[in-house]
Amino acid sequence: MQPLAPHRLIDALVVLIALTCGWSECHAQIPTRDEVEAAQNVVLPDDPAAIIAVVGQSPIYYGEVAPKVDARINEVLAKSKQQVPEDQLRFARINLTRGMLTQAIQNKMMRESFLLDQVGTQTADKRAEADATLAARARQMFFESELPQLKKQYKVTDIAELDALLREKGSSLASRQRDFTDAMLGHLYIRSKVEKDPTVSIADINQYYNDHLDDYRHPAEATWEQLTVLFSNFASREEAMKAISEMGREAYFGGNLQAVARAKSQEPFASSGGLHDWTAKGSLASDVLDQQIFSLPLNAMSEIIEDETGYHILRVLDRHEAGFSPLSGVQDEIRAKIREQKITDSQKNVMKDMQKRVQVWSLFPEDIEGAKPLPTSIGWRPHDSATNSNRF
Repeated sequence: MQPLAPHRLIDALVVLIALTCGWSECHAQIPTRDEVEAAQNVVLPDDPAAIIAVVGQSPIYYGEVAPKVDARINEVLAKSKQQVPEDQLRFARINLTRGMLTQAIQNKMMRESFLLDQVGTQTADKRAEADATLAARARQMFFESELPQLKKQYKVTDIAELDALLREKGSSLASRQRDFTDAMLGHLYIRSKVEKDPTVSIADINQYYNDHLDDYRHPAEATWEQLTVLFSNFASREEAMKAISEMGREAYFGGNLQAVARAKSQEPFASSGGLHDWTAKGSLASDVLDQQIFSLPLNAMSEIIEDETGYHILRVLDRHEAGFSPLSGVQDEIRAKIREQKITDSQKNVMKDMQKRVQVWSLFPEDIEGAKPLPTSIGWRPHDSATNSNRF
Protein backbone atom coordinates (compact mmCIF):
# COMPACT_ATOMS: atom_id res chain seq x y z
CA MET A 1 0.00 0.00 0.00
CA GLN A 2 1.08 3.55 -0.69
CA PRO A 3 1.61 6.04 2.18
CA LEU A 4 -1.55 7.98 2.93
CA ALA A 5 -1.69 11.50 1.50
CA PRO A 6 -2.20 14.20 4.17
CA HIS A 7 -5.86 14.86 3.34
CA ARG A 8 -6.65 11.13 3.09
CA LEU A 9 -4.82 10.47 6.35
CA ILE A 10 -7.05 12.99 8.09
CA ASP A 11 -10.17 11.36 6.62
CA ALA A 12 -9.12 7.89 7.77
CA LEU A 13 -8.23 9.07 11.26
CA VAL A 14 -11.51 10.94 11.70
CA VAL A 15 -13.39 7.75 10.91
CA LEU A 16 -11.24 5.65 13.21
CA ILE A 17 -11.54 8.03 16.13
CA ALA A 18 -15.26 8.56 15.58
CA LEU A 19 -15.71 4.82 16.04
CA THR A 20 -14.72 5.24 19.72
CA CYS A 21 -17.80 7.26 20.68
CA GLY A 22 -18.81 4.64 23.23
CA TRP A 23 -16.00 6.14 25.32
CA SER A 24 -17.26 9.15 27.27
CA GLU A 25 -14.20 11.24 26.37
CA CYS A 26 -14.49 10.62 22.63
CA HIS A 27 -14.47 13.56 20.28
CA ALA A 28 -14.40 12.96 16.53
CA GLN A 29 -11.30 15.03 15.90
CA ILE A 30 -7.72 14.57 14.84
CA PRO A 31 -5.53 13.64 17.84
CA THR A 32 -2.84 16.03 18.96
CA ARG A 33 0.78 14.92 18.89
CA ASP A 34 0.79 14.78 22.71
CA GLU A 35 -2.23 12.46 22.68
CA VAL A 36 -0.63 10.19 20.12
CA GLU A 37 2.62 10.05 22.11
CA ALA A 38 0.77 9.39 25.37
CA ALA A 39 -0.90 6.40 23.74
CA GLN A 40 2.50 4.85 23.14
CA ASN A 41 2.85 4.37 26.91
CA VAL A 42 -0.31 2.26 27.11
CA VAL A 43 0.36 -1.44 26.64
CA LEU A 44 -2.53 -3.70 25.67
CA PRO A 45 -2.47 -7.47 26.37
CA ASP A 46 -1.45 -10.10 23.85
CA ASP A 47 -3.42 -12.83 25.61
CA PRO A 48 -7.20 -12.86 24.92
CA ALA A 49 -7.65 -14.52 28.33
CA ALA A 50 -6.18 -11.48 30.11
CA ILE A 51 -8.60 -9.77 32.49
CA ILE A 52 -8.97 -6.07 31.69
CA ALA A 53 -11.86 -5.26 34.05
CA VAL A 54 -13.83 -6.75 36.92
CA VAL A 55 -17.41 -5.66 37.51
CA GLY A 56 -18.71 -6.85 40.85
CA GLN A 57 -17.87 -10.54 40.55
CA SER A 58 -17.79 -10.66 36.75
CA PRO A 59 -14.47 -10.44 34.86
CA ILE A 60 -14.16 -8.96 31.40
CA TYR A 61 -11.50 -10.53 29.22
CA TYR A 62 -9.46 -8.85 26.54
CA GLY A 63 -10.72 -11.47 24.09
CA GLU A 64 -14.24 -10.05 24.49
CA VAL A 65 -13.12 -6.70 23.13
CA ALA A 66 -10.06 -7.18 20.90
CA PRO A 67 -11.76 -8.98 17.97
CA LYS A 68 -14.34 -6.20 17.67
CA VAL A 69 -11.60 -3.58 17.69
CA ASP A 70 -9.63 -5.43 15.02
CA ALA A 71 -12.72 -5.82 12.86
CA ARG A 72 -13.54 -2.10 13.03
CA ILE A 73 -10.00 -1.06 12.16
CA ASN A 74 -9.67 -3.57 9.33
CA GLU A 75 -12.95 -2.38 7.88
CA VAL A 76 -11.78 1.24 7.80
CA LEU A 77 -8.37 0.37 6.39
CA ALA A 78 -9.96 -1.75 3.68
CA LYS A 79 -12.13 1.15 2.60
CA SER A 80 -9.29 3.67 2.62
CA LYS A 81 -6.92 1.34 0.73
CA GLN A 82 -4.07 3.34 2.21
CA GLN A 83 -1.49 2.88 4.92
CA VAL A 84 -2.05 4.69 8.24
CA PRO A 85 1.09 5.49 10.29
CA GLU A 86 1.58 2.94 13.04
CA ASP A 87 1.59 5.44 15.93
CA GLN A 88 -1.74 6.91 14.87
CA LEU A 89 -3.20 3.48 14.20
CA ARG A 90 -2.12 2.49 17.72
CA PHE A 91 -3.85 5.58 19.10
CA ALA A 92 -7.07 4.58 17.36
CA ARG A 93 -6.80 0.99 18.60
CA ILE A 94 -6.38 2.08 22.21
CA ASN A 95 -9.32 4.46 22.06
CA LEU A 96 -11.52 1.87 20.38
CA THR A 97 -10.59 -0.57 23.12
CA ARG A 98 -11.46 1.98 25.80
CA GLY A 99 -14.81 2.74 24.19
CA MET A 100 -15.83 -0.90 23.85
CA LEU A 101 -14.60 -1.71 27.35
CA THR A 102 -16.67 1.13 28.79
CA GLN A 103 -19.79 -0.23 27.09
CA ALA A 104 -19.05 -3.76 28.29
CA ILE A 105 -18.58 -2.51 31.87
CA GLN A 106 -21.89 -0.64 31.81
CA ASN A 107 -23.70 -3.77 30.60
CA LYS A 108 -22.06 -5.87 33.29
CA MET A 109 -22.95 -3.30 35.94
CA MET A 110 -26.63 -3.61 35.08
CA ARG A 111 -26.40 -7.41 35.13
CA GLU A 112 -24.66 -7.35 38.51
CA SER A 113 -27.25 -4.95 39.91
CA PHE A 114 -30.04 -7.24 38.76
CA LEU A 115 -28.39 -10.21 40.45
CA LEU A 116 -27.94 -8.22 43.67
CA ASP A 117 -31.67 -7.48 43.65
CA GLN A 118 -32.41 -11.17 43.20
CA VAL A 119 -30.13 -12.61 45.89
CA GLY A 120 -29.46 -9.68 48.22
CA THR A 121 -27.03 -10.75 50.94
CA GLN A 122 -27.40 -14.50 50.36
CA THR A 123 -24.41 -16.81 50.04
CA ALA A 124 -22.13 -17.06 47.05
CA ASP A 125 -23.71 -20.45 46.23
CA LYS A 126 -27.15 -18.85 46.08
CA ARG A 127 -25.80 -16.10 43.86
CA ALA A 128 -24.20 -18.64 41.51
CA GLU A 129 -27.45 -20.60 41.40
CA ALA A 130 -29.47 -17.49 40.59
CA ASP A 131 -26.93 -16.43 37.98
CA ALA A 132 -27.07 -19.83 36.31
CA THR A 133 -30.87 -19.85 36.31
CA LEU A 134 -31.10 -16.39 34.78
CA ALA A 135 -28.39 -17.19 32.23
CA ALA A 136 -30.27 -20.33 31.22
CA ARG A 137 -33.46 -18.35 30.67
CA ALA A 138 -31.59 -15.73 28.69
CA ARG A 139 -29.90 -18.43 26.62
CA GLN A 140 -33.28 -19.93 25.79
CA MET A 141 -34.60 -16.53 24.74
CA PHE A 142 -31.49 -16.00 22.62
CA PHE A 143 -32.06 -19.21 20.70
CA GLU A 144 -35.79 -18.55 20.38
CA SER A 145 -35.70 -14.91 19.28
CA GLU A 146 -32.22 -13.55 18.56
CA LEU A 147 -30.73 -16.52 16.71
CA PRO A 148 -33.48 -16.67 14.04
CA GLN A 149 -32.97 -12.95 13.41
CA LEU A 150 -29.21 -13.43 13.03
CA LYS A 151 -29.73 -16.29 10.59
CA LYS A 152 -32.08 -14.14 8.57
CA GLN A 153 -29.67 -11.17 8.66
CA TYR A 154 -26.70 -13.24 7.46
CA LYS A 155 -28.85 -15.40 5.15
CA VAL A 156 -27.72 -18.72 6.58
CA THR A 157 -29.41 -21.73 8.18
CA ASP A 158 -26.38 -23.46 9.68
CA ILE A 159 -25.14 -22.33 13.11
CA ALA A 160 -21.50 -23.13 12.32
CA GLU A 161 -21.67 -21.03 9.16
CA LEU A 162 -23.27 -18.19 11.13
CA ASP A 163 -20.52 -18.36 13.75
CA ALA A 164 -17.86 -18.16 11.04
CA LEU A 165 -19.50 -15.07 9.51
CA LEU A 166 -19.77 -13.42 12.91
CA ARG A 167 -16.08 -14.05 13.58
CA GLU A 168 -15.26 -12.23 10.35
CA LYS A 169 -17.00 -9.21 11.93
CA GLY A 170 -15.02 -9.50 15.16
CA SER A 171 -17.79 -11.31 17.03
CA SER A 172 -18.96 -14.89 17.49
CA LEU A 173 -22.10 -16.76 18.39
CA ALA A 174 -20.90 -17.10 21.99
CA SER A 175 -20.10 -13.37 22.15
CA ARG A 176 -23.51 -12.41 20.78
CA GLN A 177 -25.18 -14.73 23.26
CA ARG A 178 -23.20 -13.22 26.14
CA ASP A 179 -24.04 -9.69 25.02
CA PHE A 180 -27.71 -10.64 24.66
CA THR A 181 -27.80 -12.05 28.19
CA ASP A 182 -26.19 -8.96 29.71
CA ALA A 183 -28.48 -6.66 27.75
CA MET A 184 -31.60 -8.61 28.70
CA LEU A 185 -30.77 -8.70 32.42
CA GLY A 186 -29.79 -5.03 32.29
CA HIS A 187 -33.08 -4.20 30.65
CA LEU A 188 -34.96 -6.10 33.34
CA TYR A 189 -33.06 -4.21 36.02
CA ILE A 190 -33.81 -0.80 34.48
CA ARG A 191 -37.47 -1.70 34.01
CA SER A 192 -37.78 -2.80 37.60
CA LYS A 193 -36.32 0.47 38.92
CA VAL A 194 -37.62 3.17 36.61
CA GLU A 195 -41.09 4.52 37.25
CA LYS A 196 -43.02 3.76 34.08
CA ASP A 197 -45.93 6.15 34.56
CA PRO A 198 -44.89 8.95 36.91
CA THR A 199 -47.58 11.20 38.34
CA VAL A 200 -47.79 14.70 36.86
CA SER A 201 -49.80 17.10 39.01
CA ILE A 202 -51.63 20.26 37.96
CA ALA A 203 -49.08 22.18 40.03
CA ASP A 204 -46.28 20.58 37.94
CA ILE A 205 -48.01 21.66 34.74
CA ASN A 206 -48.60 25.22 35.96
CA GLN A 207 -44.99 25.54 37.08
CA TYR A 208 -43.68 24.28 33.74
CA TYR A 209 -45.99 26.63 31.81
CA ASN A 210 -44.85 29.67 33.80
CA ASP A 211 -41.18 28.70 33.56
CA HIS A 212 -41.42 28.24 29.78
CA LEU A 213 -43.90 30.98 28.96
CA ASP A 214 -41.84 32.24 26.03
CA ASP A 215 -42.26 28.84 24.38
CA TYR A 216 -46.01 29.45 24.23
CA ARG A 217 -45.87 33.02 22.96
CA HIS A 218 -47.26 33.44 19.43
CA PRO A 219 -47.19 36.45 17.11
CA ALA A 220 -50.21 37.89 15.35
CA GLU A 221 -51.07 35.69 12.38
CA ALA A 222 -53.58 35.65 9.57
CA THR A 223 -54.84 33.59 6.66
CA TRP A 224 -56.08 35.21 3.45
CA GLU A 225 -56.83 34.97 -0.28
CA GLN A 226 -54.90 37.06 -2.80
CA LEU A 227 -55.05 38.22 -6.42
CA THR A 228 -51.88 39.69 -7.91
CA VAL A 229 -50.56 41.15 -11.14
CA LEU A 230 -46.86 41.90 -11.44
CA PHE A 231 -45.53 45.07 -13.07
CA SER A 232 -42.82 42.98 -14.71
CA ASN A 233 -45.45 41.14 -16.79
CA PHE A 234 -46.92 44.28 -18.37
CA ALA A 235 -45.71 47.01 -20.70
CA SER A 236 -47.18 49.72 -18.46
CA ARG A 237 -48.81 50.22 -15.09
CA GLU A 238 -52.03 51.14 -16.88
CA GLU A 239 -52.19 47.66 -18.42
CA ALA A 240 -51.42 46.08 -15.04
CA MET A 241 -54.21 48.16 -13.43
CA LYS A 242 -56.66 47.08 -16.13
CA ALA A 243 -55.79 43.40 -15.52
CA ILE A 244 -56.18 43.53 -11.74
CA SER A 245 -59.43 45.49 -12.07
CA GLU A 246 -60.88 42.85 -14.37
CA MET A 247 -59.81 40.10 -11.97
CA GLY A 248 -61.36 41.95 -9.04
CA ARG A 249 -64.70 42.43 -10.82
CA GLU A 250 -64.80 38.79 -11.87
CA ALA A 251 -64.08 37.61 -8.29
CA TYR A 252 -66.54 40.08 -6.75
CA PHE A 253 -69.50 39.40 -9.03
CA GLY A 254 -68.69 35.72 -9.56
CA GLY A 255 -68.16 35.17 -5.85
CA ASN A 256 -65.14 32.89 -6.21
CA LEU A 257 -61.83 34.64 -5.69
CA GLN A 258 -59.90 31.37 -5.54
CA ALA A 259 -61.12 30.27 -8.97
CA VAL A 260 -60.00 33.58 -10.48
CA ALA A 261 -56.64 33.31 -8.69
CA ARG A 262 -55.99 29.83 -10.09
CA ALA A 263 -56.79 31.02 -13.61
CA LYS A 264 -55.16 34.45 -13.71
CA SER A 265 -53.21 35.50 -10.59
CA GLN A 266 -49.46 35.97 -10.87
CA GLU A 267 -48.20 35.29 -7.32
CA PRO A 268 -46.60 32.06 -6.02
CA PHE A 269 -49.80 30.81 -4.35
CA ALA A 270 -51.96 31.23 -7.48
CA SER A 271 -52.10 27.47 -8.12
CA SER A 272 -53.61 27.05 -4.64
CA GLY A 273 -56.30 29.61 -5.37
CA GLY A 274 -54.29 32.45 -3.86
CA LEU A 275 -54.92 30.93 -0.43
CA HIS A 276 -52.24 31.76 2.15
CA ASP A 277 -52.24 29.59 5.27
CA TRP A 278 -51.57 30.99 8.74
CA THR A 279 -48.69 33.45 8.42
CA ALA A 280 -47.04 35.49 11.20
CA LYS A 281 -47.08 39.25 11.12
CA GLY A 282 -43.78 40.70 9.96
CA SER A 283 -42.81 37.65 7.90
CA LEU A 284 -43.88 38.98 4.48
CA ALA A 285 -41.41 40.51 2.06
CA SER A 286 -43.89 43.28 1.28
CA ASP A 287 -44.34 45.71 4.17
CA VAL A 288 -47.41 47.15 2.44
CA LEU A 289 -49.19 43.79 2.25
CA ASP A 290 -48.12 42.93 5.80
CA GLN A 291 -49.70 46.14 7.12
CA GLN A 292 -52.91 45.66 5.13
CA ILE A 293 -53.41 42.02 6.05
CA PHE A 294 -53.33 42.89 9.73
CA SER A 295 -55.66 45.89 9.47
CA LEU A 296 -58.32 45.07 6.83
CA PRO A 297 -61.78 43.92 7.98
CA LEU A 298 -62.34 40.17 7.79
CA ASN A 299 -64.09 38.46 4.86
CA ALA A 300 -64.27 41.53 2.63
CA MET A 301 -62.40 42.12 -0.62
CA SER A 302 -59.97 44.99 -0.35
CA GLU A 303 -59.47 47.86 -2.72
CA ILE A 304 -56.58 47.53 -5.14
CA ILE A 305 -53.31 47.70 -3.16
CA GLU A 306 -50.05 48.77 -4.75
CA ASP A 307 -46.56 47.83 -3.59
CA GLU A 308 -43.15 47.79 -5.28
CA THR A 309 -43.88 44.59 -7.26
CA GLY A 310 -47.44 44.99 -8.48
CA TYR A 311 -51.14 45.41 -7.71
CA HIS A 312 -53.00 43.15 -5.28
CA ILE A 313 -56.50 42.43 -4.00
CA LEU A 314 -56.82 40.70 -0.62
CA ARG A 315 -59.56 39.03 1.39
CA VAL A 316 -58.52 38.27 4.97
CA LEU A 317 -60.28 35.10 6.13
CA ASP A 318 -59.20 34.93 9.78
CA ARG A 319 -56.75 36.58 12.14
CA HIS A 320 -55.29 35.88 15.58
CA GLU A 321 -53.85 38.59 17.74
CA ALA A 322 -50.42 38.21 19.32
CA GLY A 323 -50.41 36.58 22.75
CA PHE A 324 -49.87 33.30 24.58
CA SER A 325 -51.35 29.89 23.92
CA PRO A 326 -53.78 29.23 26.79
CA LEU A 327 -52.71 26.63 29.33
CA SER A 328 -55.85 24.61 28.59
CA GLY A 329 -54.70 24.15 25.00
CA VAL A 330 -51.17 22.97 25.80
CA GLN A 331 -51.52 21.13 29.10
CA ASP A 332 -51.56 17.68 27.47
CA GLU A 333 -48.34 18.53 25.63
CA ILE A 334 -46.77 19.82 28.85
CA ARG A 335 -47.89 16.75 30.80
CA ALA A 336 -46.18 14.50 28.21
CA LYS A 337 -42.95 16.53 28.42
CA ILE A 338 -42.89 16.44 32.23
CA ARG A 339 -43.60 12.71 32.23
CA GLU A 340 -40.75 12.08 29.78
CA GLN A 341 -38.38 14.20 31.86
CA LYS A 342 -39.33 12.36 35.06
CA ILE A 343 -38.63 9.02 33.40
CA THR A 344 -35.26 10.32 32.15
CA ASP A 345 -34.38 11.62 35.61
CA SER A 346 -35.39 8.30 37.13
CA GLN A 347 -33.12 6.45 34.69
CA LYS A 348 -30.21 8.72 35.59
CA ASN A 349 -30.80 8.12 39.29
CA VAL A 350 -30.88 4.37 38.70
CA MET A 351 -27.53 4.58 36.91
CA LYS A 352 -26.03 6.60 39.77
CA ASP A 353 -27.29 4.12 42.36
CA MET A 354 -25.94 1.28 40.25
CA GLN A 355 -22.47 2.84 40.23
CA LYS A 356 -22.58 3.00 44.04
CA ARG A 357 -23.73 -0.61 44.42
CA VAL A 358 -21.37 -2.31 41.99
CA GLN A 359 -17.62 -1.91 42.39
CA VAL A 360 -15.61 -1.69 39.18
CA TRP A 361 -11.89 -2.29 38.63
CA SER A 362 -10.65 -1.40 35.18
CA LEU A 363 -7.58 -1.13 33.02
CA PHE A 364 -8.83 2.42 32.33
CA PRO A 365 -10.50 3.46 35.62
CA GLU A 366 -10.69 7.11 34.55
CA ASP A 367 -13.36 6.19 31.99
CA ILE A 368 -15.91 4.97 34.57
CA GLU A 369 -17.03 7.15 37.45
CA GLY A 370 -16.02 5.60 40.77
CA ALA A 371 -13.92 2.83 39.18
CA LYS A 372 -10.62 1.73 40.69
CA PRO A 373 -7.39 0.65 39.00
CA LEU A 374 -7.32 -3.04 38.18
CA PRO A 375 -5.26 -4.84 40.88
CA THR A 376 -2.09 -6.46 39.59
CA SER A 377 -3.01 -9.63 41.47
CA ILE A 378 -5.91 -10.39 39.10
CA GLY A 379 -5.42 -8.14 36.09
CA TRP A 380 -3.09 -8.18 33.14
CA ARG A 381 0.10 -6.21 33.26
CA PRO A 382 3.05 -6.07 30.88
CA HIS A 383 6.07 -8.08 31.96
CA ASP A 384 8.61 -6.26 29.82
CA SER A 385 7.73 -2.60 30.24
CA ALA A 386 9.32 -0.69 33.09
CA THR A 387 7.25 2.32 32.15
CA ASN A 388 4.05 0.52 33.00
CA SER A 389 5.19 -1.64 35.89
CA ASN A 390 3.56 0.59 38.50
CA ARG A 391 0.42 1.38 36.55
CA PHE A 392 -1.99 -0.53 38.82
